[in-house]
Amino acid sequence: MTATIPVAVPRKGRPLEAVLERVATVADIDARADSIISTLRYEKALTKGTKSADESPYERLADYSETGDPSAPEYTLLRDDREGFPRRVVFDSLSVSVDDITLRLIGREEPFRALRTHEFALGFDSADLVLEEVVELRPEGIGSLAEINARINPQDTDVAVVTGLGDTVYHTLLATPEAVGETATLDREFVADYRGPLCISPRYERLVEAVLGTAATDGVEFAYPTETAEEEAAIADTGVGVYLTVTGSTAREHGLVLGEQLFPSETVLMENTAEADAAVEAATQLLTDPATETALQVE
Repeated sequence: MTATIPVAVPRKGRPLEAVLERVATVADIDARADSIISTLRYEKALTKGTKSADESPYERLADYSETGDPSAPEYTLLRDDREGFPRRVVFDSLSVSVDDITLRLIGREEPFRALRTHEFALGFDSADLVLEEVVELRPEGIGSLAEINARINPQDTDVAVVTGLGDTVYHTLLATPEAVGETATLDREFVADYRGPLCISPRYERLVEAVLGTAATDGVEFAYPTETAEEEAAIADTGVGVYLTVTGSTAREHGLVLGEQLFPSETVLMENTAEADAAVEAATQLLTDPATETALQVE
């Protein structure tokens, strides 16, 4: 008998793309995954105003939905938080069958929280949210996905991280040459000795404290970019900061030195261990790539 496993996934953006690419490694959904990704990138461009469309979002939603194919992806509408709060088409659901397992991918704004409230046994979300919400703050910092589960108090949540998907962008130390000086190295030890403002994205205080450790952030005063300023420009004005970087080219354009890559901002597969059964465990193993990964210990 085929087991259907609901899986909470992000509704849009890089994390959802990473999930679809992972599922495509175990199921024949390349065409559907490409269609979802291209559709949502187009809808993002419409929301940002870099493209325009004659049809309303309701008409586009109807066009995407009227396929006559029960295996086709479904979409829904949400209000975007941009100026004017435009309606945005986002991912809703998709069923994928592999052997005797059907994965029912269901879009959620906050998949991690859906697992925490026991709505799902399995899901994907950013590792950042785990650090922001449940990883314990300790004097020493954390530098890898493999360290996360040891920092989660089981009394706080039944959710554990299984593995990362490799869509890695790093939280990286950035600073002006003047702030670093001629002899210092821009790393965790530098921050431990540093006293002054540290520019970070709003709401990332707990994440940065978890990554650097409370001992290193003692004496640091968090500063934030204004709504109109680029993060790299704000860090250049502040002197030292932490920001997500891929190539670092924009940071260099602002005259910043790239320091230590502190922690991977990566989409992760998570499991609510209290809700897991044999079928969920089978789905978890299916979604973990044995050729490139070692699943993190889930007890």
